[in-house]
Amino acid sequence: MVPNLSDPDLPARILVVEDDAGMRTLILRALQGGGFRARGVACGDEMWAALEVAPVDLIIMDIMLPGKSGIELCRALRSGQGATHENETPPAQVPIIMVSARGEERDRVNGLESGADDYVPKPFGQRELLARVRAVLRRGIATGAPQERVRRETLRFAGWTLDLRRRELTDPSGATVDISGAEHDLLTSFLDNPQRVIARDRLLELSRTRLGDVSDRSIDVLVSRLRRKLGSDADQLIRTVRGLGYIFVAEVERV
Repeated sequence: MVPNLSDPDLPARILVVEDDAGMRTLILRALQGGGFRARGVACGDEMWAALEVAPVDLIIMDIMLPGKSGIELCRALRSGQGATHENETPPAQVPIIMVSARGEERDRVNGLESGADDYVPKPFGQRELLARVRAVLRRGIATGAPQERVRRETLRFAGWTLDLRRRELTDPSGATVDISGAEHDLLTSFLDNPQRVIARDRLLELSRTRLGDVSDRSIDVLVSRLRRKLGSDADQLIRTVRGLGYIFVAEVERV
């Protein structure tokens, strides 16, 4: 069991957004059997209402939903919509696992590009689902540890600032840029290894993502998402090394 990030003594809270009642029940039973606190809703409107009532540590969301699709809802969450509860992770940073009966690479890429942290094609087994849930949640906890060191750490590069304690990225003008958990972990991996060529499989290991085989486009999608967040600076910060991986070229100051 992985504890929630605000209170390590309690199990993680998971919201399941699935319109198929039978599938929703199966997922909820699997999560509850795995020791998590889980609740389910059937559509986007119910998801927003649930988030207004109480925060969550993870969202599991089907792509094909009535009304707005899971892709649209994921983008809305990543844009900063939704209630922010005191001392809780903002909705824009809550990890999201997308699930869908459509398992083609294009669908995985679309899910990841929308801001999801992982993608699980249906049908999936209970053990696989729980393993992916625990992996995504562990990543969030690991990013915040050890707490005493993280509280003192702020990373600065090319006018940008990454506050590891608050998981907050600020651009050179001082504006906050929303990033997902996976984007935060990837950026942290680059900042921990500046001016070094890092292979894709090593980036997967460093950022603790669980997005499929290293031969797929998962890391390329994440890098593309991160570059978009960095805007016009991106090409000068993260460069592609053909046939090898990526290199973060800016100098990094740790304060």
